[in-house]
Amino acid sequence: MSCSEKSREREEEETPVGSVQKYVEGVSRNGSSVVPSNQLSIDERVLVDPKQLFIGTKIGEGAHGKVYEGRYGDQIVAIKVLNGGKTSEERASLGSRFVREVVMMSRVKHENLVKFIGACKDPLMVIVTELLPGMSLRKYLVSIRPEVLDLHVALSYALDIARAMECLHANGIIHRDLKPDNLLLTANQKSVKLADFGLAREETLTEMMTAETGTYRWMAPELYSTVTLRQGEKKHYNNKVDVYSFGIVLWELLTNRMPFEGMSNLQAAYAAAFKQERPGLPEDISADMAFIIQSCWVEDPNMRPSFSQIIRMLTAYLFTLPPPTPSVPPTDSVEQTVASNGTIVEFSARARGKFAFLRQLFAAKKAKNSQ
Repeated sequence: MSCSEKSREREEEETPVGSVQKYVEGVSRNGSSVVPSNQLSIDERVLVDPKQLFIGTKIGEGAHGKVYEGRYGDQIVAIKVLNGGKTSEERASLGSRFVREVVMMSRVKHENLVKFIGACKDPLMVIVTELLPGMSLRKYLVSIRPEVLDLHVALSYALDIARAMECLHANGIIHRDLKPDNLLLTANQKSVKLADFGLAREETLTEMMTAETGTYRWMAPELYSTVTLRQGEKKHYNNKVDVYSFGIVLWELLTNRMPFEGMSNLQAAYAAAFKQERPGLPEDISADMAFIIQSCWVEDPNMRPSFSQIIRMLTAYLFTLPPPTPSVPPTDSVEQTVASNGTIVEFSARARGKFAFLRQLFAAKKAKNSQ
């Protein structure tokens, strides 16, 4: 891509800093609709003053809206502007989705959930949350590929995700779109927070929900029907669809590879649902970790563990590992390791980082076998 093309692309991705009203004027000129506020019903206590909202650079985009860095009063925030829809049917559907997302985000609070600040329903459907200066887990994994995460870091992230999901499920909420794109790193990259409740739904005993919801590579098999559903038809599933998605994310944390490599999104869903295929486990993975992953993505949803059980299993496994290696000076520093035959093997700092994952797995196996 040429420099001029990159410049044009950047201009398309950004919107000038301005108030919500200026943004609305720009949206109206482009022919998009603004949803009438009388179609929505949201607790007044969660509404923010649109006059204090200022929209800046676009930082993300999804099927149902765009996310901008912005300001609410004197606070730097993330501002999600939802699409309004062009027809009355679209406006009604998107309005309901907006109300549902706001209600759920305002209801649950957890240190591993992105903090909800407020919402605005007029003149635009807007959701305001804390702005995490770190990148998404997806971008971070891609940035270090083909390196893999340190095992302790991978497990720490997995526990953060599991605790966030445990909180949602305890409040009767199914996320339905758990994937690395919806997981955000804190500035110091020490922890992960779950975001985007756009597809989240409340779980009730009688509710039947839309099939094929979520993103195909992380989608549970029961969401992909063998029979084409008629428009508007529903099917039963429960919160164990999130557990399946977590199993795929956990596999990514350990391997730093794209699940179902070489397949299109639809091929991946078909392989998982109809051929019972799953991403291949590393040959050197411990039996305990393999069990945790496989129990999450097992075909029968009723056989999958709850997130409370997942947290206990991950914590127990973490205790079997040797403590993490303390940080050492970079560049040419060398570590001496005694091999099984008594030979001293030297590793540079870069090599130690590259093989840390494998060495920790072998150490864990050795410790377990010696017990």
